Amino acid sequence: MQIDTQLWPEFIKAVRKEVVPALGCTEPISLALAAAIAREHLGAPPQRIDAAVSPNLMKNGMGVTVPGTGMVGMPIAAAVGALAGDPHAGLEVLKNLQPQDVAQARAMLDQGLVRISVAPVDNVLYSEARLQADDHWVRVAIADAHTRVVLIEKDGQTLFTLPPTPANSKSDSYSLAGASARAVFEFATLAPLEDIRFIAQAGELNTALSDEGLKGEYGLAIGASLQRNIERGILADDLLTRVLKRTTAASDARMGGAMAPAMSNSGSGNQGIAASMPVVVVADHLEVSEEQRIRALMLSNLMAIYIKSYQHKLSALCAVTTAAMGSAAGMAWLLGGDVETVGRAICNMIGDVAGMICDGANNGCAMKVSSSVGAAVKAVLLALDGIRVGGSDGIVSEDVDQTIRNLASLVNQGMVETDQQILRIMLSKD
Repeated sequence: MQIDTQLWPEFIKAVRKEVVPALGCTEPISLALAAAIAREHLGAPPQRIDAAVSPNLMKNGMGVTVPGTGMVGMPIAAAVGALAGDPHAGLEVLKNLQPQDVAQARAMLDQGLVRISVAPVDNVLYSEARLQADDHWVRVAIADAHTRVVLIEKDGQTLFTLPPTPANSKSDSYSLAGASARAVFEFATLAPLEDIRFIAQAGELNTALSDEGLKGEYGLAIGASLQRNIERGILADDLLTRVLKRTTAASDARMGGAMAPAMSNSGSGNQGIAASMPVVVVADHLEVSEEQRIRALMLSNLMAIYIKSYQHKLSALCAVTTAAMGSAAGMAWLLGGDVETVGRAICNMIGDVAGMICDGANNGCAMKVSSSVGAAVKAVLLALDGIRVGGSDGIVSEDVDQTIRNLASLVNQGMVETDQQILRIMLSKD
């Protein structure tokens, strides 16, 4: 059978664009980046910050700890971004944050000099920061992707602008048109090793973040709790528990504000963690070669991108579930499965965890990470035994690619009101 390599350059571009280091939850970090860029053009310390974000971005930024601050929410993200953010560091905008910067940001918040509102925009992903100093002001807007600057305006003069894009459109510099789960599998397992070696960094960064999370000082400390229960003899130190422990520990650290980057996937650190850490754990367990590890990481991360490409960037669906479908593909291959096994595993996942809601970024995300990667391990084991959710069951079809599209239809059309209601509930809380 001849392998079609036409999409391989696009696959590489997709992974290089979507799998990048990110320090902290990418939604508040996007606002911090807008504020940092505004400060650069303002040329003076801001005396007031007014920011506005899309409803989805507000939902994902209300309850998450901003790295290095010990505080949650959009106001502190905007403040530290404006005071100490690196405007050229992308999703690592806060990498140089110092305690004195946090103290100054807290003072601005205490004085009521930082205001956050919901922007009346159709864009699912939108953040805007307006900084003022004396009689001068700068406004910076980011839209459709976490680092895509669409407007820089100073004192009423437009310094930079990009043309508007339709709501929910993709601003990608690659195309996955014509892609399939089989094409992703063939690329990851057959492409020249040197062309995909760069993906190894995903395993390295997220492993370091997991190590940090196991210290038990972040978020809900789920990973550290699992480790303690292994030591107590309550849990077995088996492959499943290791997958849960190492993956959730990385999410604990990320959501708890650790000053260590995650390797993100599709704009989310938790998606990158869920797509990578289960594969790392299985690779370590099997003591596979470096090449096998790299190919499995490429398969997991690219499959996650492919599945996510049918869905809106932000939605009511917890996207960790789709990222874990990617890691299911990587684990299935490492455990001896072929492309049909991978398809069965993905269908099992969609038959199991489709519909898990996203109620904003918060420490509880690590719980969802745990549930998703646990479901991935179960889906893989069933798939290796030839078991899969049937095509007549629910939203699952006989064809894996159609099943992926069915999931996207549920998310993009069926869960819109769910998303709005989640935000209403969150905003109504004291």
